[in-house]
Amino acid sequence: MKRLTTRILLAACLLGSAASRLSAQEPASPDPYAHETPAQRDARMQWWREARFGMMICGAEWIMSVQGIPKAEYQGFAKQFNPVKYDADVWVRLAKEAGMKYIVLITKHHDGFALFDSKASAWNGVKASPYGKDLLKPLAEACRKHGIKLGFYYSQAQDWCNKTNNNMDDYLRDVAVPQVRELLTNYGEDMPAILWWDTPYDMTAKRGEPFLELLKLKPGILHNNRLVQPEVGGDFSTPEREIPATGLKNRDWETCMTMNDNWGFVSYDQNWKSAESLIRNLIDIASKGGNYLLNVGPTAEGEFPQASIERLQQMGRWLKVNGEAIYGTQANPFEKLPFDGRCTRKPFDVAQGKPGKLFLHVFRRPADGRITPPMSNKITKAYLLADRNTALKVEDKSIVLPDSLPDPIATVVAVEIAGEPDVYELPAPPTAANALSRGKHATASSTWPQGWKSISASRSASAAP
Repeated sequence: MKRLTTRILLAACLLGSAASRLSAQEPASPDPYAHETPAQRDARMQWWREARFGMMICGAEWIMSVQGIPKAEYQGFAKQFNPVKYDADVWVRLAKEAGMKYIVLITKHHDGFALFDSKASAWNGVKASPYGKDLLKPLAEACRKHGIKLGFYYSQAQDWCNKTNNNMDDYLRDVAVPQVRELLTNYGEDMPAILWWDTPYDMTAKRGEPFLELLKLKPGILHNNRLVQPEVGGDFSTPEREIPATGLKNRDWETCMTMNDNWGFVSYDQNWKSAESLIRNLIDIASKGGNYLLNVGPTAEGEFPQASIERLQQMGRWLKVNGEAIYGTQANPFEKLPFDGRCTRKPFDVAQGKPGKLFLHVFRRPADGRITPPMSNKITKAYLLADRNTALKVEDKSIVLPDSLPDPIATVVAVEIAGEPDVYELPAPPTAANALSRGKHATASSTWPQGWKSISASRSASAAP
């Protein structure tokens, strides 16, 4: 009996010790990916890394802030929100034609007007406008139909109409968190694939926790780095209107850019980037290991501007020929290139016996008509993606180009090699032509648009600086 009593006491002590240790442990992290292994992360990020090219759709308004319009007056303009020509299938088919693999729609911008039906706030397109319909549902259906991933942008911190007495915590609890829950649960098990946060003013780590908890409702969902300050978390970073000079090392990233000078539609903004500039931006970003999120601002009636359509179609035609050199590629392995252009690559696949490939995006034919990649590897085959059946001549590791290049924007030379690139450093510094302009950094707060949430106010409609 004494021995049994001793065992019971010992077991009780052990149980008490274990309970004590458990109670001393920190609570479980709200971040669903806090304990994710590198392999698990790679699997979750795979589709996004392979996509390389997506569309942002922005009908955002800044006029309330820029012009100082009182809340009650501004909310009255919702009676003019009526995008009767909105056709989600047309939007998605155009994105697919352009070679885009995913769409990010701005579901609620800083004015707080939601494009979806919400129980958390009546300030939305269903309850407060003559349009009276949820714009997200047909877009989700069209994306599902055409095999395009769909992401939702949501302004979690800035909201000029839903905050009462500018109380941040009440707003987050009563509006933002419930609305994000609606976005995560009302559009099918597969959507959204991305949550795109923005401008995390006054967003501490503590204030971000309820949003991280909500991500558990959608296993595998991606989200960017703009949930809280500092902007260091999330699955990918988001440089805006700029291309990092050498990419972002050891970090997934996505550059978001406009086609002209505004995010939303502004009728007088005709400063459109050329198709050449847009295609070369895509190439530049892919060559540095990033994704390109290119913005379109719909008109007040819900249509894409003709200038946007034309440029997207041109990009799609280029990608139809050269998409292999963008989708699923990795960053340029070379520090410098001996020609005017960029390089992307696909690694050697030992398991499937596929050779490694370099894709040389040639912007301008060298004077001597030759390109010599700075590597020691033997080139087993070289050809143009525009003419895959004709092998290019290789002389002493130099690729001999045809007398004229088939594409003045970017002709892609596919180069097959054995193994990984054995790179050597070029002695000469890179030329000015080998560094595309990164553009001036700006934020979405730089301008206000006249897009599909446009208003006809008596106030001045001049653009913000």
